[in-house]
Amino acid sequence: MKILIMGGAGMIGQKLLNLILSNPKLRNKQITEITLFDIIDSPYPSDSKIPIIVKSGDISNQQTSVDLVSSKPDIIFHLAAIVSGQAEQEFDLGWNINAKGSWGLFEAIRNIGDNYCPRVVFTSSIAVFGAPFPEKITDDFFTTPLTSYGAQKAISELLLSDYSRKGMIDGVSIRLPTICVRPGKPNLAASGFFSGIIREPLNGKEAILPVSTEVRHWHATPRSAAGFLIHAAEIDTSLLNHRITLNMPGLSVTVQEQIDALQRVAGNSVVKLIKHKPDPVIQKIVSGWARDFETKRSIQLGFKAENNFDEIIKVYIEDDLNPKN
Repeated sequence: MKILIMGGAGMIGQKLLNLILSNPKLRNKQITEITLFDIIDSPYPSDSKIPIIVKSGDISNQQTSVDLVSSKPDIIFHLAAIVSGQAEQEFDLGWNINAKGSWGLFEAIRNIGDNYCPRVVFTSSIAVFGAPFPEKITDDFFTTPLTSYGAQKAISELLLSDYSRKGMIDGVSIRLPTICVRPGKPNLAASGFFSGIIREPLNGKEAILPVSTEVRHWHATPRSAAGFLIHAAEIDTSLLNHRITLNMPGLSVTVQEQIDALQRVAGNSVVKLIKHKPDPVIQKIVSGWARDFETKRSIQLGFKAENNFDEIIKVYIEDDLNPKN
């Protein structure tokens, strides 16, 4: 079985790669080849027993997708995108990468013909929802994105659904919660502070909080995100009844509840490194984001996430702050 990870150099792409390498089977078939694609060369373990091919390029160029699918990968994980804040600031780039890039991939698959129909797992986002919201967003709530990033993800969802309905692709779209705690350096995502106020203090650094502590949001860990992707690659899509887009489970907490959990796990001295500095731009973006979900469909299908924010912090400590290997 051949695997293609688009966005393989990113944090979730790397988590997914490591999870696959720890158990190199999908759908009870041995994985024989993994291709990692990104705008830059993707790192990978030098001791991998599975052949790993590294490719880089621009997903907005359709020929890039044509080249990537020419080997007919059995499962394609489509994670390639630019993040929310950058998509909002750089309008053309966001549409070229996040929307045109998805369409180019789906077209490349269709044009191979010869009954080629891979499983495509697309990472969408809760940014497809826009205010006003009910207290909890259910599986049937409509999408009205209030950001370019959200619109780009919603359009990609619809494209994948139509290509899947036509039998050209066997697709699943998973709407990820905000991933927290993200390891590494801050990125351009407007949601980055949710991770920053935990990650930076745990690393002995000052963190800036640009919004009110009353802000409520929906979270899951990188560990859960990788698990979502694997599970989406293996589920029987006939069970979805053509509703191939799923809201992933997660945890709804306020920023204050995040801080309280950090205090319980790491103490007052760590919490004191969080500095409140309001940012009107970030505040405006966050005000249009979903806060809580009722994810009955994905839970019934076997998707799982964390139950409390203490657990989310401990996952970061175990996997990234003090990794075992």
